[in-house]
Amino acid sequence: MGSKDIFRFQQFEVKHDKVGLKVGTDGVLLGAWADVAGAQDILDIGTGSGLIALMLAQRHPSANIHAIDIMIAASEQAIENFNVSPWAENLRCFHISAQDFAEATAQRYDLIVSNPPYFSDGLLSGDKGRASARHAISLPRDELVSSVKTLLRPSGRFCVILPYLEGLRFKEIAQTAGLFCNKTVGVKPDIYSSINRWLMEFSVKASRYQYSEIFLKNETGGRSTVFNSLTSEFYLNV
Repeated sequence: MGSKDIFRFQQFEVKHDKVGLKVGTDGVLLGAWADVAGAQDILDIGTGSGLIALMLAQRHPSANIHAIDIMIAASEQAIENFNVSPWAENLRCFHISAQDFAEATAQRYDLIVSNPPYFSDGLLSGDKGRASARHAISLPRDELVSSVKTLLRPSGRFCVILPYLEGLRFKEIAQTAGLFCNKTVGVKPDIYSSINRWLMEFSVKASRYQYSEIFLKNETGGRSTVFNSLTSEFYLNV
């Protein structure tokens, strides 16, 4: 296994040679940003390599964290990464779709996170694994919302990261179904760019709306102060 197949963080490492999408900024952002306060039971939908679940385990070591993925290779890789992490006893992964999991389990969660498939209107790539990871075919937005509503406790939170247009569409779909967006962060690649990602927090109860923006790179192309602060407990080189 080459060095490109393993991404090393301060307290854990992630093998990602078997998954369609490698460790990337989106997952790191969501894992660092999602509010874990008071969340004893956490679910990661579409876990892939298990990155976000591992980040949440580091931030909240006493939490019970479940992860699911419809791709067998991804669920196997997540299990492999969980088993060699410092929080192996608190992490479990299941090979199952969100829709089937919502029907099969009586478990309810304080926090649900997802870096879901996107570009649902785009063309499929030739790589089936990457295509499945990048396109909302197996997990349409309305079915994701429905599954989350079933799995979320009444006081729970759902946190997601999506590209700009996908995020706007998702917010409308969620609100129609009774999931209210209470917190939004507009993510800019750098200080000069427009927003290209949304970090969003939803709940079944509407509350005071919070909005903010961050940019990832500073004027010189390095990580911005805000991005560094958000991820300082994870990246090796901060």
